Amino acid sequence: MLLKVNNLCKSFGEVKAVDDVSFELEKGEALAVIGPSGGGKSTLLRILNGLEIPDSGTIEGGTFGLVFQEYNLFPQYTVWGNITLAPRLLKKNYSQAEEILKKVGLLDKKDNYPSQLSGGQKQRTAIARALMLKPDVLCFDEPTSALDPKLTDEIVDMINQMKGEQTIIIVTHDMDVMRETADKTAILENGRLSWST
Repeated sequence: MLLKVNNLCKSFGEVKAVDDVSFELEKGEALAVIGPSGGGKSTLLRILNGLEIPDSGTIEGGTFGLVFQEYNLFPQYTVWGNITLAPRLLKKNYSQAEEILKKVGLLDKKDNYPSQLSGGQKQRTAIARALMLKPDVLCFDEPTSALDPKLTDEIVDMINQMKGEQTIIIVTHDMDVMRETADKTAILENGRLSWST
């Protein structure tokens, strides 16, 4: 078992954003988490990635990378600068940068700034940046919400290419994305996780 999440809880005031959530994932599995806005999906991803501290519960195994819904690219850096920033700051090797840019089809855009990229290219840059730190689990927060159908298909294809070698958690409203990418599907509503069959 690569990842084991045990009884995670997180409240904001009276609101239980994540309420006793537990699940397990094997290496290479893809989990899609669907549910209404405000159901706790993004909070769950933020906890897994260390951006929120849970009130209780544990996460066993795995390092995490997060592809943000709004990409969160740094406008003052090129594609190359964006994807190598974290490893440089952490004094880690970034020799794999060129290979990762090839993998996401952006090697020819490495000197471009975010303002010169399409939505799909920004999303692929965000994916490349998350892959640079070699996470065990790659998390996507609404990866196709701002993309047209053709670009959505590109991102779905990319996620499917990564499956098997990469464990993936996708938060999405898009039922097609869920059906086309996920090995397991869960519904997160009012902070509670239930499994979809």
